[in-house]
Amino acid sequence: METQTSTGKMGVTSLALFSLCAVIVVDTLTASASIGVSSIGWWLITLFVFVIPYGLITSELSTTYPGDGGIYDWVKQAFGYKWAVRTTWFYWINVGLWMPAVYIMFAGMFAELFMPDLSLFGQIAICIVLTWLTIWVCNVSVDVGVWVTNIGAVLKVTVISVLGFGGFIYAAKNGVANEFSISAIMPSLDTGVAFLPALVFNLMGFELVATMTKEMKDVRDLPKSIFLAAIITAFLYVFGTIGILMALPVEDIGLVAGIIDTLRKLFGEGAFGQFMVYAIGSMALLTFIGNMVTWTMGASRAAAEAASEGELPAAVGKMSEKHDTPVGANNITGIVSTVVIMAYAVFAQNSDELFWSVFAFSSCIFLLPYLFMFPSYLKLRISDGDQERPFKVPGGMATQWSLSIICFLVIAQAVLLFIFPDLITMTVDWVYSAPVLIGVIVTIAIGEYLLKQATSRKQQSEYQEDIA
Repeated sequence: METQTSTGKMGVTSLALFSLCAVIVVDTLTASASIGVSSIGWWLITLFVFVIPYGLITSELSTTYPGDGGIYDWVKQAFGYKWAVRTTWFYWINVGLWMPAVYIMFAGMFAELFMPDLSLFGQIAICIVLTWLTIWVCNVSVDVGVWVTNIGAVLKVTVISVLGFGGFIYAAKNGVANEFSISAIMPSLDTGVAFLPALVFNLMGFELVATMTKEMKDVRDLPKSIFLAAIITAFLYVFGTIGILMALPVEDIGLVAGIIDTLRKLFGEGAFGQFMVYAIGSMALLTFIGNMVTWTMGASRAAAEAASEGELPAAVGKMSEKHDTPVGANNITGIVSTVVIMAYAVFAQNSDELFWSVFAFSSCIFLLPYLFMFPSYLKLRISDGDQERPFKVPGGMATQWSLSIICFLVIAQAVLLFIFPDLITMTVDWVYSAPVLIGVIVTIAIGEYLLKQATSRKQQSEYQEDIA
C-alpha cells in the first residue's frame, strides 16, 4: 500500500489486539449474563467444543491461503465463485444490519448515563451520526483504523476487568446476588436458552484478521495471534459474566441498561462512584465504535475484492485513490445502517426487545458464511492436500471431519435459536420469529439476485473472451 510504511506493519501484538477488538463484544455481555449462573457452564463447553477447533481451522486456512478476501477466498477456492458470492454478500451486508443494533444500544446506554430524558428522535440522531463517523474512519486509512481498533481492544479489556473484579469485591462485602453452586453452574436448558446463540456470536470473528495480510509483518504470526486472542477472550467473557452475576440478580439484568446498572451497583451513589460509572460507562460506549470500525474495515475489504472479480456490483468495489480504502463498500454499509435505523424509529417499542430483534436478525446473516467455511476447510484438505501448510491442524482426516462437523452444527443450532428461541420447548412466538425469519429470507433473496447478475456478467465476459 502506498500509505503503509514498514514500521506500520502489524506484528503478533497488533494482530491479537485487532482480533480482540473484532471478537470481544461488550454489548452482548448482558445477554450471556441473562442466561444466569449456568452461563458459566455453557461458556466452558462452548470454549472446548467450539472455540479450539474453530481457532485451529482458522489458523490453517489463513496461513495456507492468505489474501484480502479471507473467508471469501477460502470458500471460492473450495466450492467456486457462486458460493463465494453468497459468502461475501452475507459477510459484508450483516455489518450494515448489525451496526443499527450496536448503535441502538449505544444510544440507550448514553441516555441511561447522561440524558435520561433523551427523546427517541435524539437517540436516532445519535445512531445516524455514529454510523457515518464509523464510515469516515474506515474511509480515511488503515493506519487510523488500526489505531482505533487497538484502543478499542484495550478499552474492552478494561471494562470487562472492572465488571469482573468489581463483582467479586461487591460480593465479598454484600454477598452474591445469585447462587453459585456446582448445580447452578452446570449447563441447563431453562429460561435463558434464548440467549445461548449470543455465546456463539460473541466468539466469532477470529478469521477477520486474515483480511489484513497486506498489513502484516509475517503471515506466520497469524496462529499465535489467533490463539493469544482466543485465550484472553475466553477468560474475559467468563470473568465479566461472573462479575455481573455477582452484583445483579439474574431477573434484574436488562439487555441495554445491564452494564450501567451493574456499574451503579458496584460503585454506589457517592461522588467517586458516580465518577467511575461515567468513566467506565463511557469506555464501554467507545468500545462499540471500535467494534464497528473493525468489522466494517474487514468485511468491506472482502466485499471490494469480490466486486473487483465481478462477483458483486461494481459500485461495491470502488477504492479511494488517496487512501486505497474500500469507500464503495463502506458507504453502502453506512446507507444500509441508516435505512435500518430509520425503520427502527418507525417501529420502536421496548428498547430491549427491539435491540434483540435487530441483533438476532443481523446475527443470523452474520453466521451463514460460517456454514460454508467449515465444509470449505474439509474440501480443501481433500482436494488440495499437497498445498504447503505453514500451520496444520494435528490429527488424521477422521479428526478433521469431526472438528468441521462439530463447528458446523454449533453454528446451525445458533442460527435456529436466533430465529426460534423457544425451539427447545417446541413452541414458536411468531410475533418475534416472523420478522426475523422474513428479514433473513429477504436478505438471502437479494443475495440470490446479485448472484444471478454476477453469473450473467461472468458468462458475458467469457463469451467476449471466446470471440476475441
